[in-house]
Amino acid sequence: MFVCVRNGGKSQMAAGLLRKASGDRVEVHSAGTQPGISINQLAAASLAEVGADMSGETPKAIDADLLRRVDLVITLGREATVDAPAGVEVRAWDTDEPSARGIDGLDRMRLIRDDIAQRVRTLLEEVAPSQVWNDRYDDSAGAPRG
Repeated sequence: MFVCVRNGGKSQMAAGLLRKASGDRVEVHSAGTQPGISINQLAAASLAEVGADMSGETPKAIDADLLRRVDLVITLGREATVDAPAGVEVRAWDTDEPSARGIDGLDRMRLIRDDIAQRVRTLLEEVAPSQVWNDRYDDSAGAPRG
């Protein structure tokens, strides 16, 4: 389960990228600690550029029952925290924040997407090592191929 604060950008991007890369081999969920009301349209646009889709998603809160069933929770960004039950591993991805460098708009979302895509690639190699990634991934650009 990918978790960020609003569940409108980073966690949805991670989920979309992992769904695209893994097909049905990995069960993927996303949620927010304080869900917003809509998906970040620039995040959705940046994913669409690489053939991943999050346009049909909506921000949602962490479901306590689902949280007990997942093996792994990954928080994205510095503000999201999750108190997971015993037996559920929690990892924090301190993702790139280009706005701290004055980069905004779609350029910002592309950089975030590429950072998350690299992390998703490593995660997929860990949890589904036989999954073929190279056919879908452009190593030189750091983003999945569309």
